[in-house]
Parts: sequence; structure tokens; C-alpha cells
Amino acid sequence: MKNFILFILLSITFSFTLNAGGPWPQKKGKAYIKLSEWGIRFNQHYTDTGKKDPNITTGIYNTFLYGEYGISHRATGIFNGALFSRNTMNNLVSNTNKQVLIPGEAINSIGDIDVGLKYLLSGSGSRVAVSASLILGLPTGVTGRGAQGNLQTGDGEFNQLLRFDAGTGFNIGKSTSAYISLYTGINNRTESFSEEWHYGIEGGIELGDEKIWLIGRLFGIESFKNGATAETITSTSIFANNSAFTSASLEVNYYITRKFGVSANVATAFRGEIIAAAPAYSVGVYLDLGK
Repeated sequence: MKNFILFILLSITFSFTLNAGGPWPQKKGKAYIKLSEWGIRFNQHYTDTGKKDPNITTGIYNTFLYGEYGISHRATGIFNGALFSRNTMNNLVSNTNKQVLIPGEAINSIGDIDVGLKYLLSGSGSRVAVSASLILGLPTGVTGRGAQGNLQTGDGEFNQLLRFDAGTGFNIGKSTSAYISLYTGINNRTESFSEEWHYGIEGGIELGDEKIWLIGRLFGIESFKNGATAETITSTSIFANNSAFTSASLEVNYYITRKFGVSANVATAFRGEIIAAAPAYSVGVYLDLGK
């Protein structure tokens, strides 16, 4: 049970990765705001050896508020918070007599919150934009809830991610806009959690006369495996510790008006350690006030 419960923190990591991509800052005084619903429900997980094992059907559902604001022509403030998080676990039922061994439970709470600053390092006219970001993960979620102490909406630790992005925009044909960007970063974590290497690549293409953006991403996290283990700390403390994955996602953004739009996203890990083996889905609405 410990292995698959560790996935819950990574759901928050997924969400931030999907929103904070790209080296381009917001224009000074401009903003981007997105409200989204994210969820995953799974009954199997990748073990610490990368194999799949079954588990009690578990779900986590987050309401995220994401925002960027242009502080200057180089600096952009970033906020990503799980304003509401629900963690559920179904009944554990005996395979022999079908009796309930452990009743299902659920909790509702605020989740963890990320705040950060992105700074453009390259010149404003550079063909390739390069930026650096410092993202702080605040432990605002709850841990150790439920009769078994395995329901939680955060990891209980403060982390600091230093990230670098590089990207460029270009045209396909005469009128189709597109872009590609890469990122890498190191995440330092407290409370005996393992440090991590973050990496990713994404590309986007504009369709339908600037109304539709189709975005594909390949991203992952690799653990340095220098955190505490299950033998040395409690199950609550190893929440999402020493995890690793590589994931792919596809996102569609549709501009209903010039500034207002809707989005849908699906992401799944095709290899991992201590992570759920199921796709995650999200839908949202956004205001692009930088246009």
C-alpha cells in the first residue's frame, strides 16, 4: 500500500510541470490565469523496480488555480495552488468471502501550493529565449489522515526547484505558428526527501487562425535516491519519496475569444518507480490577458 500512496504528491508535480513550461515571460503588467480540474483514479501502480502491481482503487482530484504576472519585461511571478484537493480510497474487500476488511475513506482539504519567479536571461531580440526560474513548494496540504494514516493532500516538506528553460518560435509555411522548448532543473527537498532531476521537452502548433493550440510534452523526474527509506521513517514521511517517471501528455487550448479559452489535457507515465499506472486528465478555463 505504501508504494502506490506515494503517487499523490506527483499529481501536484504533474500539474505544475504542465503549466509552467516555456522560457517566455509575461509582458510587464500582463497576466495569464487558469482554473482547472485535475483527476486520476487507479488500481495498479509501478513498484520501486518498475513493475506493475495491483492496489486498492485510489483517486485524487484537485482544483488548481494557476497564474503568471509580468513584474517587468524580464521577470514573471508564478502561482500554482491546489485550492481544493480530495483523496479517496475504496473498500478493501476479501477475495474469499467478499467481506470488507478495511472501509473506504476520503478527505477534503487544501493541497500544496507553489510560488515562483521566472527571469529572462537572453536578450529581448534573441532567436532563442533562455530563462531561469526558482519555484518554491509550500507544504500547505495535510498528511497522515484517515484510520490508516495514509490519506493526504500534500507531502509535508518544503522544496526549492531551480529550473532553466530554452525555446524558440518559428513558422510552418506562411501563416502557421509553432514553438519548441526544453527545460531541466534540480529540486532540493527537506524532511529527508530525496533530491530530484527534472527534465522535459514540449512543442506547440497553432491551428484554425490562432484559435487552437495543440501542445505535446515529454517530461520526467529522476530521483537521486538519497532520501530516507521505509525502514527508517514512517509511511507518512516517505510520501512520494525516491520516485521517478517519464510521462507524455497532449493538450488542446481553444480560444473562444481573443483572451478567453478552454483547455483539455491527458498525461500518462509509460515508465516509473513508485507511481500510479493510469492516465491523468484535466479540463480548465483560462484568461490570456497578455494578448
